Amino acid sequence: MISDTVSIRIFDVLGGPLAVSSDDGQVLHDSIAPMLRAGQGVELGFGGMEIMTPTFLNAAVGQLYGEFEHEEIRALLSVRDAGPDDIGLLKRVVENAKHYFANRAARVGAETAAPGHDQKEQKE
Repeated sequence: MISDTVSIRIFDVLGGPLAVSSDDGQVLHDSIAPMLRAGQGVELGFGGMEIMTPTFLNAAVGQLYGEFEHEEIRALLSVRDAGPDDIGLLKRVVENAKHYFANRAARVGAETAAPGHDQKEQKE
């Protein structure tokens, strides 16, 4: 059976074992997002990584929750070779992202429902 999942090794994308900056996270995000948009499965390989920060994971994975439905990400994105600490950190980032983007949608909905919003001024 041919798999339609692409493997992305974080070490290879970043060129080393340190994943600490939002810029590095953005590079990984920009590799993942187009594949998810196309319905392509992505497997993130954590092998060889020594340091990974929430800042990196927020940029790499967290912002995906503002672009895709949770179910889509769950179906298309998987991880391998992640240690317990990395899994724990990733789970916290995902939960925070889901909460943030759900609340952002609620805030935007409340703003657009506010009296006077989107009403055009009438000229006399």
